[in-house]
Amino acid sequence: MKRTSSFLAIALCVAVLGLALSAGPAAADSSRSAALIEQTIAFHDPQGLWQEGVFRLVLEETRPDGPSRKTMLLVDNTSGRFEIATQRDGAQIDGVLADGGCEMRLDGSTQFSDEDKEKYRLTCERLEWLRNYYVYLWGLPMKLLDEGTVLDTDVLDTTYQKRPVQAVRVTYDLSVGSDIWYFYLDTETHALAGYRFFHDEAKGDGEYITLEGQIEAGGLRLPKSRSWFTNAEDRYLGTDTLVSLEILSP
Repeated sequence: MKRTSSFLAIALCVAVLGLALSAGPAAADSSRSAALIEQTIAFHDPQGLWQEGVFRLVLEETRPDGPSRKTMLLVDNTSGRFEIATQRDGAQIDGVLADGGCEMRLDGSTQFSDEDKEKYRLTCERLEWLRNYYVYLWGLPMKLLDEGTVLDTDVLDTTYQKRPVQAVRVTYDLSVGSDIWYFYLDTETHALAGYRFFHDEAKGDGEYITLEGQIEAGGLRLPKSRSWFTNAEDRYLGTDTLVSLEILSP
């Protein structure tokens, strides 16, 4: 299974969440799980910077079947502006989403052939997908406040990667997505320890994600590295490492 196809379920889930960059919080819930998510967000973002901040992230993305690549992201959670700069097959790809429009550049030029457009997926739709994907995953656990998020009321005391954790089961309104997620939180610090998702929980499909280390900027703490594995085969899919995090505007 190619890595891009393994992201399909996440794309379906974040397509609405990523677009709702300025959406209000999820429905109020006094359950234990809601209180725990609040504690987790308080650990990672005690000053509430993520919701209205502007950030520059530099990532190193490695895959078992290809070379690693560096990707620069600019995320403006107030205006919805998103910029990406990355390389693919030796070509420099840059994209900007802002003010309801988009611009794609290939090796610095906005002029490219239909063949290159298809090869490098130089479309606004693809750029929107990338924004939704990156903003959702690197914005966790803060993105669990988005509208359409449904927290199970119960919290499961369990282990994840041989460490004691508390697990919160999360689903989404049908208008957002149909996948089932479990978020694993450290029992002492409430830090996000990892998560997994299923397309069909009874079949045990989907993937799980492990987190290691943290990068801190201005009090905001994001996981340093995120590694992906299949639930069924325990097959390694890749690792995304946050090389640097810069807050451009609180």
